[in-house]
Amino acid sequence: MITSAQLGGNTFTLHRFPLQQKNRSLQAWDSSDEYLVEYAKEHYPSTQRLLILNDDFGALACAFNELTADSVTDSYIAMQAWQHNLACNNLNTDNLTPLSSLSDLANDYDLVIAKVPKNSGYMQHQLAMISQTQKQGTPVIFAGKTKAIHTSTINLVERYIGPATTSLAVKKSRLIIAEVKNKPQQSPFPKRWQLEDTDLFMLNHANVFSRDSLDIGARFFSNYLPHSKKAVNIIDLGCGNGVIGLQILAKCPSAHVTFVDESAMAVASAKMTVQENMPEALARCQFVHNDCLTGFDANSADLVLCNPPFHQQNAVTDHIAWQMFNDAKKVLRAGGELRIVGNRHLDYHEKLKRLFGSSKLLGSNKKFVVLSAKK
Repeated sequence: MITSAQLGGNTFTLHRFPLQQKNRSLQAWDSSDEYLVEYAKEHYPSTQRLLILNDDFGALACAFNELTADSVTDSYIAMQAWQHNLACNNLNTDNLTPLSSLSDLANDYDLVIAKVPKNSGYMQHQLAMISQTQKQGTPVIFAGKTKAIHTSTINLVERYIGPATTSLAVKKSRLIIAEVKNKPQQSPFPKRWQLEDTDLFMLNHANVFSRDSLDIGARFFSNYLPHSKKAVNIIDLGCGNGVIGLQILAKCPSAHVTFVDESAMAVASAKMTVQENMPEALARCQFVHNDCLTGFDANSADLVLCNPPFHQQNAVTDHIAWQMFNDAKKVLRAGGELRIVGNRHLDYHEKLKRLFGSSKLLGSNKKFVVLSAKK
């Protein structure tokens, strides 16, 4: 893995998180980070107070470490990466204040810089937050790969912030440059929608997968959820808006359900979903913002349910699924079960066989499989 980054005339050692991932070709920064740093340092040299959005692994936190900065992320892993990479480069961590995607923003930034997020709804929410909090004339710069910046992306910036210009493309990256000119606007999130063929309602913050309807993987998985009257401990790993865990609370009326996600907005959405539909069940719920099952007690769960992602930001990778499966095996009691749904082509049955010795096919269609493995 390449770890030596040139940013703003300085050299930094930057590691991509999690550190144990096997795809060593992935980097902790890209050309849009380089472009953004060079442009901001050249055009806004008097900046003292900085707002950073969507700094995946701390490249921007390191490059602007001399400034007082607030850095916003929805990702638990991103916050881990910031602290690690600042420490690796012997940089002052006191200058950086980590903020969750649900935190309030200050109103006195000299400059706002951001990476274009993969989720356009999340970008819309962030633009609304900027419009509500920042004073007129505050410069706002979004950076991304050219393939991630469309006419619709520029239109979003102009809708919420003000007239925008785009830079020339450099190393397949581009900037969107604007100043706060428009009146404050409200975010359209969180959203509320009814789960099909039920009287249940889902609540979704902006950065939650499938935020307007039930995704097809979760829909298929719902047909293979267990029923139990026992007081078992169940983990909804990668809980999203809580649609699977909510159904488990109904099907297993004595179970304790732990909702876990590395997205702060997902964990908050799951809690709102339970509060909306089954407030009486909150006493047997726990909501955890975490990197998979890091720090969970071994031999403490009876069942782990999981719909693993196969990407991290814009990179296709299986390391998250591997970590989820390994963590689940550690946390499950003897005889406990990991039950997952996944795309057929991902061959998760081979991974489960390597970890658990065997797996059982519970259901399949043309796109998905539901698999069970017992410890």
